[in-house]
Amino acid sequence: MLITHDTRCALDTVVDLVNTVPEDDSAPDGLPDVAALQEFVGSHEISDVGVLSELDLSAVRKIRGRFAAVFAAPDARAAAGLINDLVAAAGTTPRLTDHDGYDWHIHYFAPGASVADHLAADCGMALAFFVVAGEQERLRRCEAPDCRRAFVDLSRNRSRRYCDSRTCGNRLHVAAYRARRKEAAG
Repeated sequence: MLITHDTRCALDTVVDLVNTVPEDDSAPDGLPDVAALQEFVGSHEISDVGVLSELDLSAVRKIRGRFAAVFAAPDARAAAGLINDLVAAAGTTPRLTDHDGYDWHIHYFAPGASVADHLAADCGMALAFFVVAGEQERLRRCEAPDCRRAFVDLSRNRSRRYCDSRTCGNRLHVAAYRARRKEAAG
């Protein structure tokens, strides 16, 4: 599957956005305030965003939950319905643009769109490409029992199981190794 630069950036953005959702009631919100949203926007180089407000924060938190539902969708039909709703509500307006040193690419958000509509349109379309390509199964959650972070499996054989093999994957492999050694030792 060919993934363009902007699709990859949108995928990274939506994964990072979904992963700001608190995992339980005791965990802090990854987007606690407008300053955190501004930092998120800056670190993901989201263009065409004006001054952010509490209304923007509330709207982004709302679509964040809707994106999380896409990663939890049981099948492509369910994911497609969720993505269609997100993209339609954003008032998608595809347009070609070249800016900030990037070659021609497509923005799906309307000029002057809110940050929430911007994210819903661009990230929603990036996820839509996976559904269209029959690759919805690549939109996953970490299989580590104590981690449910979202990720996109871009491995060649669709075999990635953990959000990060150096942390979640390695921790589980070490635990399994120690359990086998303990069992063998009797």
